[in-house]
Amino acid sequence: MKKIGTLLFIALLALNLTAQDNMFAKGDKVVNLGIGIGSVLYTGTGYTSSIPPISASFEVGVKDDVLDVGSIGVGGYLGYASSKWEYSYGGYSYGYKYTNIILGARGTFHYPLVDNLDTYTGIMLGFNIVSAKEFGDIDPLNSYSTSASGAIFSWYAGGRYYFTDSFAAMAEIGYGIAWLNLGVALKL
Repeated sequence: MKKIGTLLFIALLALNLTAQDNMFAKGDKVVNLGIGIGSVLYTGTGYTSSIPPISASFEVGVKDDVLDVGSIGVGGYLGYASSKWEYSYGGYSYGYKYTNIILGARGTFHYPLVDNLDTYTGIMLGFNIVSAKEFGDIDPLNSYSTSASGAIFSWYAGGRYYFTDSFAAMAEIGYGIAWLNLGVALKL
């Protein structure tokens, strides 16, 4: 029965996935603004989130007619997350404040599957800047801070559902500042 259900789903999907008009074309400029859900950066006992993961990206269409109706875009990405870990003992408390900033360049392939929905997938090459700073009243003579950074590579997939010609709801999955980003997109 499970195989029949899977085959029916695939058949319906194939019937409904006829190419639609592309919502993203050469020369289009789009800004995404999102809030992240499911970040892997700071989890566990003692962590509290100061600021939820947020992201912004900008994309410009550079090539049309890829695989008949697809298009390619390039752009940039900025992600930010901040959290702190705190511990209290005997009337004293101390902890660390962590910050992550991701700067990246993205390349995206758009292929229309449904009317008013801009579906896409892509890759990002970027730089993750991490910093940590100690706070608290355990040892006031020592205050530590450190930073680190490194290159990152990620894959993502997403969609923008357009309510008007220039305003859309946006969702992306993949590695960035969070596993899932939800937000809005503005076509300029």
